[in-house]
Amino acid sequence: MGLVVADDGWRIPDELWEQIEPLIPPGKPHPLGCHNPRVPDRCAMDAILFVLRTGCQWEAVSATGLCSKSAAHRRFQEWTQAGVFRQLWLRGLLAYEELQGIQWEWQALDGTMTKAPLGGEKNRSQSYRSSQEGHEAHSAHRRSGGALGRRGSRSQPTGLQAGA
Repeated sequence: MGLVVADDGWRIPDELWEQIEPLIPPGKPHPLGCHNPRVPDRCAMDAILFVLRTGCQWEAVSATGLCSKSAAHRRFQEWTQAGVFRQLWLRGLLAYEELQGIQWEWQALDGTMTKAPLGGEKNRSQSYRSSQEGHEAHSAHRRSGGALGRRGSRSQPTGLQAGA
């Protein structure tokens, strides 16, 4: 994947960061004071938004050079609990309302309602197989003894047996 450079288009623009930064709670210092310095909030937010935009796994964040996967995920959890992303969503919603207007009288929800592939019990006594499957004729070349023959062991055809 390679390292992400400063002008890659994935970084938070300055104008947006000015609106996000006040929402972020101050970081807690390490109790012993001997820990590595805290990753800057803006780098962590860049990494979080990179994961959200690309759909990549947290494991892939370290390869971008934005920050470590653990720092990004830890900060994501902290900020989620603090309500940072909810506030961002609310501010975005209100900004869109101001610019375009939201039709509050008419809203729709998109979704699907289907049966889970392996969920639940059958509601009927019939099998799910096609109706023709049960009525198919058996092949004429089938032996009555089945695949294992009459004695329960596989045997070679008569012409190939030893001594014949």
